[in-house]
Order: sequence, then structure tokens, then C-alpha cells
Amino acid sequence: MDELTPRQRFLIAIRNEQPDRVPCAPDISNMIPARLTGRPFWDLYYHNDPPLWRAYLEAVRYFGIDGWFIYGSPEFAVPVPLEYEQTSMSRTAERWVTTDRVITPAGDLHSETTYYIADPPTQTAKFIKNLRQDWDKVRYLFQEPIACDLSEMQAQRRELGELGVYGITLICPGFHTWFGLFQGSLEVMSYLYYDAPDLIEELRAMHERQLLKQAEMIIDARPDFILTAGSGTITLQSPQIARQLTLPTLQKITRMAKEAGILTMVHSCGREYDLVKMCAEETDLNCINPLEEPPMGDCSLAQVKREFGDRLSLMGNLHTTNVMLFGTPEEVERAAIQAIDDAGAGGGFILSTGDQCGRDTPDANIRKLVEVCQTYGRYT
Repeated sequence: MDELTPRQRFLIAIRNEQPDRVPCAPDISNMIPARLTGRPFWDLYYHNDPPLWRAYLEAVRYFGIDGWFIYGSPEFAVPVPLEYEQTSMSRTAERWVTTDRVITPAGDLHSETTYYIADPPTQTAKFIKNLRQDWDKVRYLFQEPIACDLSEMQAQRRELGELGVYGITLICPGFHTWFGLFQGSLEVMSYLYYDAPDLIEELRAMHERQLLKQAEMIIDARPDFILTAGSGTITLQSPQIARQLTLPTLQKITRMAKEAGILTMVHSCGREYDLVKMCAEETDLNCINPLEEPPMGDCSLAQVKREFGDRLSLMGNLHTTNVMLFGTPEEVERAAIQAIDDAGAGGGFILSTGDQCGRDTPDANIRKLVEVCQTYGRYT
């Protein structure tokens, strides 16, 4: 087989077919690209200078990996436009705290975000204090779009070219998605789930209607893939709750995409085996990642390949701390070869890592993944 471009190679693998070699796509989605710019992280995360997606493209070129572009960003217009304001509260040499304000016709929602000089931002106070009291405000966050501006998306695709696959993210309903909205997070959501099931179901349905309308518009834009589900789908809620809150929307999105000829992927860090089984048996999904191994997750790559590899393309799963951050290049090489042995047969496998390589992951370890895919990862 002739040498393929990274985009061609990745697309063949997502389709669960066999490209010229195993694609190499470690998850370096934000911390490593930010570090490589040499700039304070708040320049990227707050000032958008440079945009994180452009920093990622520079990292793809720097390492020579097969690009996994998940920054697709169509702008959706909604019936009632909302205003967003950020105001600086305090600033030191190491961190910068802002207040975040969403202005709705029913009143304002407030949160706080801390930006760091050398780490991604964290949300230190969240928008929703009481779902019943804030309901009239919250519903404005989940409006169904009426139009879609694709201008930035088109610019991104031009810059990406054949360096990798172009994706747009739609995160399905559930605790893992609403985590960023609720003050008190999991504890509050857990009480709400049992004490206010009517509101939780209404929130789920409202969120689903928004996503399905967005999916229609995204499909018309013809990305290479749609990334869905969301980090911690099983870790931040039980498989039973995921089945109720997340699976119905995932089924609808993957079915819509399949009918339109668009590929779909699920990303869900942490425990994932139960979600892999659901996706393989009950959805039209094409590919799933990162399939983290213990203790971060509960997936054995060889087992998942054996049980579900005929129905799903797999992407994973080198340990991001023990192997990628603290391991030597020789240890990375051994782990990468083992992953290819476990899941590479017949294609349908993308060599990657668990969720999000740490900021200080040695460049040599990432380059070793590329080397292994170019040599050991070639099919004969």
C-alpha cells in the first residue's frame, strides 16, 4: 500500500479497516501544545492568543503525529442571544481569578474561573446554586440553535489540511456534562437525581433537543467525525444513570451521523468498559477512546479488541502518568508494542494514550510513539 496522508490513515482506521500502518495520535490536546508555545497559559485559555487549536496544529507538526483535531467550533445562533462577561477579581504572578457572568432575560448566572501561568484553568465557583430557583435562567443555556456560522471551522480545516482528521464535539447529557454548572457538583447532582427527577429529566430532554439540532447543522458542514459522550461518562455517574441520561442521545446522534455518512467517536476517560459494551451493542458508533487501563480506568485493550473489535475501532491506551510522563523512551516503546500486539491485528486501531498527557511529558516519549508506529506498526 502506498504511503497515506495522516488524514487518510486515520479515516481508514476509524472505519475499522486497515491503513498502511497504525496511526499515532497521543492525546496531547491542550497542556503540551500550550507548553510548546513558551507563553503563559492564560494567553491561550483567556486571551485566545494563540488559539489553542492553532497551538495543537504546531504540536502535530513538531512531533510528526497523526492529527486528532477536536477543536471544530461552529458558532450557533440562538433565539434569545446571551451576553457573556468576564471581570478580573485578583491577579498575582502565578494566577488570575475572574468572575464569569451570563446575562439572561430571567436574571444573571455567575461563576468564577482561575487562570494559571503554567496550567489549564479551573472553575472555582459554578453557575447553578439551586436548580429549581435558577431554572428560568438555566433553560436559556440550552436553547436550540436557529443558524450556524461555519467561517472559523472553514479556516481551521484549511490550516489542518491532510495533517489529520477534523472533528466537532457534542457532549451528551449527564452528570459528566453538567458537572461544570452545579455548585457542589456530584453531591448536589446526586441529591437532585433522586429528589427532583422531574427536573433532571426535563434538563436531559432540553439538552438533547439542543444537541440534535446542533448535530443536524454540523452534519451539513461535513466534518470528518463527530466526537461525543464526554469525559467521565461512567466514572461521574453509574452505568445505570448513564443508560438513562446519556445513552438515548448517543444513540440518536450516532444514527443521524451514520445515515449521513459521517463517522462518530466517543471519548470517555476513567472507567469505560460498560460504555464500550453499550456502544458496541446498542449504538451506531464507529470508534471509542481512550480505553484507560487500571487504576485510571478498567479496560484491558486485548479484551476489548477480542470482545468488541469487530464492531468498534479502538483508540488508546498507554498510561499517561506511569508510562508517558514518568517512563523512559524504552518503557514507552515496550508499552506501545504491547498495545499494537493487543489491538492492531486487522486494522481498526489508533495508537494513543489515556486521557490527556501531562504538561511535562518528555518530548522523547511522544517521539518514540511515532517511531514505533512507523516501524513496528506497519502492516505486511
